[in-house]
Amino acid sequence: MKKVSFAEFGGPDVLRFVDAEKPHAGPGRIRIAVRAAGVNPVDWRIREGQVLGAHPIELPSGVGLDASGVVDEVGEGVEGVEVGDRVFGEGASTYAEFAVLSAWARMPEGLSFEEAAGYPSVVETALRVIREVGVRPGRTLLVSGASGGVGSAVLQIARDRGITVIGTAGAPNQDYLRGLGALATTYGEGWVGRVRRLGRVDAALDLAGSGVIRELVELTGDPRKVVSIADLSAPQLGVRFSGTAGSVPEALAEAVDLITRGRLHIPVEKSYPLSEAATAHIDSRAGHTRGRRVLLV
Repeated sequence: MKKVSFAEFGGPDVLRFVDAEKPHAGPGRIRIAVRAAGVNPVDWRIREGQVLGAHPIELPSGVGLDASGVVDEVGEGVEGVEVGDRVFGEGASTYAEFAVLSAWARMPEGLSFEEAAGYPSVVETALRVIREVGVRPGRTLLVSGASGGVGSAVLQIARDRGITVIGTAGAPNQDYLRGLGALATTYGEGWVGRVRRLGRVDAALDLAGSGVIRELVELTGDPRKVVSIADLSAPQLGVRFSGTAGSVPEALAEAVDLITRGRLHIPVEKSYPLSEAATAHIDSRAGHTRGRRVLLV
């Protein structure tokens, strides 16, 4: 089979499209014939060698956490899923023609493989940071970097829970944020004042790592009301850095419920062939994403 791998930390040029043996599903795991793989910022952060704590790796390493596809091998002790089922979930080395998943769910009716690949880690992260920041229904959550995959999920999950959201993003994505139910404003000079004019901020999330931690603390009045998934220096200012995943099976179950009820839809901004993973990483790192990026197998 073909897979994307890297043997040293570095830029996108360290990625290689190589031949490899198929992995096998051990106990409690399934193997899928991958149809699409989600591209997440954590993928290129790991490739660069950033110390994220939750994802220690040994080189050479495959790439990718999220995928959708068709079950073709079921490990010992696994129940409720059969060869031929269409699933999406989280595993390891998912930038490949075959991958082993450790958490999965059946794909909701009408969801394409391309769409499904963009949900697992994104929804888990969104649910986790909403929980960790402690925002409650009736309160207002500020989301810095709101137009990407996690931001798109946060906005919709918060709306479903009765939480008001103020989102910051680039000028081209303002209507997109409003379409997801957010009060939208641009980042850049004067953004703190623009946010204040939209209302009081009870809690805040940093999803882009754009150096705004001090301002988020200023707006909330308390570093304990701010959570970052993108700025490793956040703890220096008393802000929690969230990098350890919670229950992915529970997140997938909630994703299926939200999608089925029509309360969650994350668009795929761009799809790439598996062999163009490096280009996908370059585009992901550049930011300004509206929704998700995926690799097609």
